Amino acid sequence: MIKRILGIVLILQFVSCAELQQVVNQLPGNELSNEQIGQGLKEALNNGISNQVNTLAVKDGYFKNELVKILLPEELQKVDKALRTIGLSSVADEGLKVLNRAAEDAVGEAIPIFVDAIKEMTFNDVKGILFGNQNAATTYLQDKTNNALYQKFNPIINNSFKKVGADVIWEDLITRYNNLPLTNDVNPDLTAYVTDEALKGVYKMVEVEERNIRTKFSSRTSDLLKKVFALQDKK
Repeated sequence: MIKRILGIVLILQFVSCAELQQVVNQLPGNELSNEQIGQGLKEALNNGISNQVNTLAVKDGYFKNELVKILLPEELQKVDKALRTIGLSSVADEGLKVLNRAAEDAVGEAIPIFVDAIKEMTFNDVKGILFGNQNAATTYLQDKTNNALYQKFNPIINNSFKKVGADVIWEDLITRYNNLPLTNDVNPDLTAYVTDEALKGVYKMVEVEERNIRTKFSSRTSDLLKKVFALQDKK
């Protein structure tokens, strides 16, 4: 039986949509059309966005999530350390928090861009994702959405810095550091840095949900998801 299933999986990598349907129909307990398989995978991706990405768009969505919390870039870690050494820990803490607040403001823009990418999926995309590796769907979304998300996130994060006073806070922090004796001046592009880190967090949380659906039966919350990912389980 195992050899038979492995043989079917190898065939799936190369057959056309019509041929794939014939193979799927031969699998015990699975009578799914190509359209249903596509719908099931798209449902899984939409669940990932709903269940995980939305959690980043609330207060402390980044700041209190250790998986995605935005830390200081390397060149500012010495600023943080120096300020704490001279008794300015509370100021340094606030500087870190506002970076995460900016990401939380921006992440809501990800959802419609993800939805568009999911709508554009072809059946070949679906096939490659379903029988691909454990983060194949996340990789697909990253390839399709990264540039568009960066363009959306960057100005929002820049405006958020102004709204929450991050620009003033960090200007003050960096000025204080640059005025310390025996230090080299730093002038990082914080907007670009936080944009990149915010995007990493988004894809990280999508990947978390994808792995849950692929590996945990309890995460398959509809009959269609159970049937579609049963095909993957037989690899």
